[in-house]
Amino acid sequence: MRRRDFIKVIGGAVIAWPFAASAQQPAMPVIGFLGTESLDLNAVRLPAFLQGLRETGFFEGRNVAFEYRWAEGRYDRFPALLADLVSRKVAVIAVLGGPPTAVAAKAATATIPILFVIAGDPVALGLVASLSRPGSNITGVTSLAVELGAKQLEVLTELVPTATVVALLVNPANPAIADPLVRELQAAAGIRGIELHILHAGTESELDAVFETLPRLRAGALVIGSDVFFNSRPQQLAALAARYAVPTMYPFREYVAAGGLVSYGESLTDAYRILGGYAGRILKGDKPADLPVQQSTKIELFINLKTAKALGLTVPISLLGRADEVIE
Repeated sequence: MRRRDFIKVIGGAVIAWPFAASAQQPAMPVIGFLGTESLDLNAVRLPAFLQGLRETGFFEGRNVAFEYRWAEGRYDRFPALLADLVSRKVAVIAVLGGPPTAVAAKAATATIPILFVIAGDPVALGLVASLSRPGSNITGVTSLAVELGAKQLEVLTELVPTATVVALLVNPANPAIADPLVRELQAAAGIRGIELHILHAGTESELDAVFETLPRLRAGALVIGSDVFFNSRPQQLAALAARYAVPTMYPFREYVAAGGLVSYGESLTDAYRILGGYAGRILKGDKPADLPVQQSTKIELFINLKTAKALGLTVPISLLGRADEVIE
């Protein structure tokens, strides 16, 4: 073989080799991530999911890819966003945001593994056969949003001991959370001799109307239930509470960081980390049917001292000592 021809052969092999090697590389698995709020509101929680993935050996961009979708707090967007992820044949779908999202995901596919974080009973919702043996393509993590209602009322009355009338805000579009939370707080309010008013909102105009009724009801405090619609609007709800000068209990830290008075609820970062670990296990071959539904039991208390001062409230030292974070 002449030297010129030899160089051509070697040169062609060098040029072709990367493409041949690339063609032999298996495609990275893709996780479909449906956040029911916005990217901004998941800025703290999403890294926890990625941490759970890393603990099982998966790193975004290195050996796993993501398709992110954000519902911006709108229930009506779930079906279309889920259908899009299913059409892309992702390896796993992680749905974050409560029972409506998980129910919509289960209706969207019976084959792609689904992971959820919800409050409430996934068995009663028809998502899984049992907590220990889910039995199909869906499993995940449950939280204590409903069970903490009585404790939320207790913490709120520690902050506002003069409040004998309290309002509870729930979204009727999410009965899996709203109904048991109403029962929980009604029982707790009865024990404490507190008059409890149940208020409903699921739209922007209804939120404004709810706060307008608080002075007429002479509500000395307000509890806001956990819900996708509410959780996607922490700044708006904190601003409304400030405008009407009503001490308000929220479910998560984001509200307090936005100027809300106090939050007491489960740690969603802990739940997201657990879910990320489950995603990694499924990518390694585990079946959702065999992965028991776990419960996140880490509870967090956050207090905004600046807001308390603006409301003329003195935060008890005992409550400050129990807080996970005090925002000043």
